[in-house]
Parts: sequence; structure tokens; C-alpha cells
Amino acid sequence: MHRYLKLFSILSLCLLLVAVGCATPKPAAQVTQVKLAMGYVPNVQFTPLYVAKERGYFAAEGINVTFDYGMETDLLKLLGTNQLQFVIGSGDQVALARAQGLPVRYVLNWYQRFPVCVVSLAGSGINKPADLVGRTVGIPALEGASYIGWRALLNAVGIAPDKVNLQVIGYTQAASLTQKRVDAAVCYVMNEPVQLQAAGQQLNVLYLDAYTNLPSNGLITNDQTIKEHPELVQGMTRAFLHGLRDTIADPDAAFAIAKKEVPSLSGENEALQRAVLTACIKYWQGEPLGKSDPASWRSEVDLLRQLNLLAAPVDPESLYTNEYIK
Repeated sequence: MHRYLKLFSILSLCLLLVAVGCATPKPAAQVTQVKLAMGYVPNVQFTPLYVAKERGYFAAEGINVTFDYGMETDLLKLLGTNQLQFVIGSGDQVALARAQGLPVRYVLNWYQRFPVCVVSLAGSGINKPADLVGRTVGIPALEGASYIGWRALLNAVGIAPDKVNLQVIGYTQAASLTQKRVDAAVCYVMNEPVQLQAAGQQLNVLYLDAYTNLPSNGLITNDQTIKEHPELVQGMTRAFLHGLRDTIADPDAAFAIAKKEVPSLSGENEALQRAVLTACIKYWQGEPLGKSDPASWRSEVDLLRQLNLLAAPVDPESLYTNEYIK
């Protein structure tokens, strides 16, 4: 009788774990240690990964993941020399690294839309790209996704770069706009526009994905890991996608998990950070989740070639794979 009661208790526990959405971890002997380089500081924008870790989706794949925060440009070099196996980064960085002989490859498309925009205050008269001609536009730096997106916009609408007064302002877009040091600023959709609107500012926003199609942030690995540990790549993408789906389906529960990973999301900052997550989800959602669009990679390579940023010719097909999106 006791044997049947024990069996019933075990079965009940298993059903309970399934019901609450947790995954069953693998035995310690089968666990692979993975350092995931995030390319940025702890942030609400990484919520799907926090959810995947909290709910045991990585553990169910036999992966003990730790999040490492650092600069993306350095991380791609470490990834290309197999000192790291996985990095969160943008499509342009993959293309630039591959052109330098670093065998890195994008295996999961996280952002369905390119999240860069050009922001101006209402009343500025900047309602369409042509209105930027003759204006002063602030940008964080003359490199990275913001700059690539900016040049893609100009290229798409036929504006010569010298027709706009582009100024490097660092990450001071919000202050530069409100203090009217610039007429417009290149921003990430989920950052400065959300902050400014929360402060009561009325904005005009030009969304770059309405004019251009480029790959944005995603999960990147290297050719050696793909060749020698394809099951690890599959496990990382599967866990990531599980956390992403959960976040899209229930943002409030996901945000509660993110607050445990990033304590600064709580308190007086909470409403703003919850709004940031809402903005992020608009750029993550879409089907099929995780899959790269070949046309976006061709556009990326064409643009970088036009800008003379590629150190060597690059085959767009060598930059990504959809093999692990299932």
C-alpha cells in the first residue's frame, strides 16, 4: 500500500511541475556549463532569457547557463576564437566579424523588426525622412546598429549623408532633444521614446523598419560549436524560444521574474521598465519566432558593402542558419 502511495505522490508531483510550466532538469553528470555573453548590462530587455533560466528550460536541455555582461565588439572576437560559445549580438556585427575572418554565425533571430528609430519632439516639423534634410541629428556613435540603421534609412529614401548635420552625442539622446541641442536623435525604440513619453513629451517617431529590412539582435555562436556540439546549439535555441514565447504570452509573469534577476526594475522605476518590456514585445512577436529572413541578410551585406565597411567579401548565406529553429 505504501508503495502505491509513494508512486501516486511522485506522479502527482510530476503533474504539478508540468502544470506550472517548469521543466525537469537533467542529472548533474549530463549538465553542460555555458556562459552566455549578453553584450549589455542587466536589463529588462533580456526578460525572455531570465524566464528561460527561472523556469528551468535551460536546465531541461542539460545546460547550466550564466549571464555575462560585456561589450559586444570584444565579445565577437572571443566568440570567433572559441573562447566563448554563445553571444547576444546584432546582425551587422556578425557580418563585420565574418568579413574579418571570424567564423561566427547567427542561429536565432530574436527581434522580428529592426528596433532603431529617429525621434523628434512634436512641433519640430519632422514628420517624414525628407524633413531631416538640413537638420541636426544626434547619434550615439558612428558605428554599431544605430549608425547602420541610420545609413540604411538615408540609403532607402535617397538622402545624401551630407544633406543632414549628423552629430555624435553619446547616449544623451533624451536630454539633447528636450534641451533642443539637436532637432532629432537616432534611438532604440524601447529606450528613449519610452522614457520621453513617460515624462509627458509628445513625439514624432520615424521607425526605420518601415523603410529598411535588416537583421537585429539574436543568438550567435561559432562554426566550431555548430560542428562539434550541434545538440548544445539546439538546446540553447529551444530554451531561448521557450522563454520568449512565455514572455510574449504572459508579460506580467515574465516581468516578475525579470525583477528578481534585475532588482533595479522595482520601486519608482517599475512603471517605466514595464513599459519598456511592452515596447520590446512588439518587436519580438511574429511567426515563426526565431527564424531569419534571407532577404534581410542580403540587404545587410549590400548596405555594408556600399558603406565600405566590409574588410572582405561576405556570402550572406554564411552569416546565419535556421537549422535549429524548430
